[in-house]
Amino acid sequence: MPASANIARHLPLMAARQPDHPAVKVPRGRTGGRIDYLTLSFRELAGEVDAWAARLHRRGVCPGDRVLVLVKPGLPLIAAAFALFQLGAVPVIIDPGMGRKHFLACVARSRPRVLLGIPRAQVLSHVFRSAFATVEIRVWASGSATARQPAPAGPAAGPPAPVASAAGDLAAILFTSGSTGAPKGVCYEHGMFDAQVRLVRETYGIQPGEVDLPMLPIFALFNPALGMTTVVPEIDPSRPATVDPEKIIQAIRQENVTNSFGSPTLWRKIAAAAAARQINFPSVRRILMAGAPVPPDLFAAVQRILPNGTACSPYGATESLPLCSITAREVREETAAATAAGRGTCVGRPVPEITVKIIALTDRPLATLADVPELPAGEIGEIVVSGPVVTRQYDRLPEATVAAKIAGPPSAATWHRMGDAGYLDAQGRLWFCGRMAERVETPSGTLFPEQVEPIFNAHPSVCRTALIGVGRPGRRRPALVVEPVNDAVASTPSARRRLLRELGELGQRQAPTALLRRFYFHPAFPVDVRHNAKIHRLVLARWAAHQRGYEMDRREISQEDLG
Repeated sequence: MPASANIARHLPLMAARQPDHPAVKVPRGRTGGRIDYLTLSFRELAGEVDAWAARLHRRGVCPGDRVLVLVKPGLPLIAAAFALFQLGAVPVIIDPGMGRKHFLACVARSRPRVLLGIPRAQVLSHVFRSAFATVEIRVWASGSATARQPAPAGPAAGPPAPVASAAGDLAAILFTSGSTGAPKGVCYEHGMFDAQVRLVRETYGIQPGEVDLPMLPIFALFNPALGMTTVVPEIDPSRPATVDPEKIIQAIRQENVTNSFGSPTLWRKIAAAAAARQINFPSVRRILMAGAPVPPDLFAAVQRILPNGTACSPYGATESLPLCSITAREVREETAAATAAGRGTCVGRPVPEITVKIIALTDRPLATLADVPELPAGEIGEIVVSGPVVTRQYDRLPEATVAAKIAGPPSAATWHRMGDAGYLDAQGRLWFCGRMAERVETPSGTLFPEQVEPIFNAHPSVCRTALIGVGRPGRRRPALVVEPVNDAVASTPSARRRLLRELGELGQRQAPTALLRRFYFHPAFPVDVRHNAKIHRLVLARWAAHQRGYEMDRREISQEDLG
């Protein structure tokens, strides 16, 4: 065991191992049609981190201080985070696109002592003083994604010695996306970060010297520890769906990217653009897609542009990642047909050191696993997990911690309740059926989104669908909200009738959907900002309560008739 579990220790080790290898490349324009990058080697990045650490230390940042980090993705985020780890301070990282109300609530609850932010964030802290009431120190950062921090006035002083952190010491607070509720701060310990680096490296065979294009900024924080070059993508993290796929394609091909992480929504756009140009990515060894279930057709589309690589999907959550993993080949050869028949989405086998169990569905808190039966293979229940990457608590939300964690005796492992429903098959693979909060309980049984939606998503005129429950509590009926591929698909009564008839025929072919009779059309689903892939089904259910639906018999009905 190392003397310190602090993740910051990995950077100087990599700087010694490959000092001149590029560590970070940040786009700053075009030259002759090529992307022009500001490039820092691992030795230069280590020096940059030391400079940030020295500056923060001079400003009074101490071990244990909570530091709200509101800087640009790329070099500022990586350098600031590693400098704070090095000081033993605790970076608080909140998604920029969760909306002002949620953002301010997260700031107030996390109670930061220090604000490290760009000018806009500093102004925001004065406008909304109550949320930032605990801030005592304000450290200004550049508003540029590429600019170095200005040298301090007065005599130069080096950074303090790196803090030796125990595995159980608080390392960071990262917030969930809030896709089925308010965002929650997840308490990460140094040992958990260490385990994540180890499991990601071992699961995917990542080697120092590889080149990564992370389309979720937080994932760039693992790269210095893995020895990978970070190529910062030209993407707005607060609006990822607006990405220009041509910019991503150019970056991958120009920089010989070997690894990239992104949501299914982003990779669908990129794969379609690459296919339209009849180009592929020969340098890429692996594409990781996560944030929402990856449908078989997307696995196939991405795999077609990887002549020397593999499309993969890790399963996990902010509270615990990675847990399971599956490849395009396994989906194509073994699980795609079952997904199309309504059996859910297979997310693969547990990665090393992770244990997955399925327990009987219940919404009540559990003190121990003995409080609820464990289910055999093939039976749908709640997914619970344990292992070195499983976090122990939410930040200052004791009720949420009690609801989501099963601690057991002091010497026992913490189990995290994923809030997901699923089952294990005879081969030990995990199948995801949907979020617990989004299941629809009917007199005929419980329906789960991932057993219903893939059946209808196969229709060529459908972009995506969402299972919801409509009607009064206790008398809920299942319904399907449909987002067509374009407005013309359902713009006229005849087009709607035709699509409804065809969807009804699809539903009749499979048991999970045979009794589904009610449909709604929605032009653009509400989704999470982080991945632009998780459908807000509960929001759609509230929307449907005030809309007109369509029955299988093609008779247009009003909500009041649903009874």
